[in-house]
Amino acid sequence: MRALIVTAVPAERDAVVRGIRDAGAFEGVERALPGAPGYARHRLALPVTGASDALTLEALDADVLAAGVGPAASAAATGSALATATADGLPYDLVISAGIGGGFGVAPAVPPADAEPAGTASAGVESAGTESAGTGQAAARPVGLALAAVVVADAIVAADLGAETPDGFAAVTDLGFGTIRHLPPAHLVRAAAEATGGVRGSVLTVSTVTGSAERAAELMARHPGAVAEAMEGFGVAEAATAYGVPVLEIRTVSNAVGPRDRAAWRIDAALAALTGAFDALARALPRAMAENGAPTDPVGTARVSSALHEAASDAAAGDGPT
Repeated sequence: MRALIVTAVPAERDAVVRGIRDAGAFEGVERALPGAPGYARHRLALPVTGASDALTLEALDADVLAAGVGPAASAAATGSALATATADGLPYDLVISAGIGGGFGVAPAVPPADAEPAGTASAGVESAGTESAGTGQAAARPVGLALAAVVVADAIVAADLGAETPDGFAAVTDLGFGTIRHLPPAHLVRAAAEATGGVRGSVLTVSTVTGSAERAAELMARHPGAVAEAMEGFGVAEAATAYGVPVLEIRTVSNAVGPRDRAAWRIDAALAALTGAFDALARALPRAMAENGAPTDPVGTARVSSALHEAASDAAAGDGPT
């Protein structure tokens, strides 16, 4: 499976790289995108251990890219990477928007004496019925998240794309344009959540991070299925959709959505959780793709094989980790 993983900043990219490396991957060189030197792809390859042919569809070949902050930067970088891969004859099978973000209704945790610093321990969550995106069925949704929890988007939503009107906010779809929602494949959402112990729900993309209780309440009223907010997912999803590539969004919770309280943020814990999540996802997602209709034709297999051999050649040549 060929995957493009897009983060906002280098710290998130490095956390993802560490996770895939922990799963047993080896690294190739970091390469700038042709014509876009500001974007560098960090390539990793993860063969299938013990397989008679290690170059199978369950192998992972991943490019990890730090795109910049916000939906415009993430869309531009993702589009550039997708265009380059297509031109090279090695298109991606999956695009993932990844990083840390704010959680809605973050519950305070009371850790034991030997636990991590306050705010990083698991906390119990209540559940509420909400409609599972694309299914019309009720699903459990947490109304209190732990800091450092993993969130898997079952909907990637542009929460502030629209217009202010005398009657309040109108989404761009209410104005007769575009879309504000992309739905990741349900089987991949399920596989990702099971592999990471993650919570499923809508992840909102905003251009301005929420900084007040009033704004948080407004977003929750408009998007009752929301579990987290970040700034890049919708941009990544727009680019992936334009190329017909399925998309996921994976976040770990660094802070509560609401009043800004930097002392309560747990960025290091969220980055560590992101590493742990991708350690698990590096094996689980290729398997889920292979079991649910991933290409099985010789061309698809050759695509994966070629990418893995390229990474192996880089490593053998002494380019090493970057």
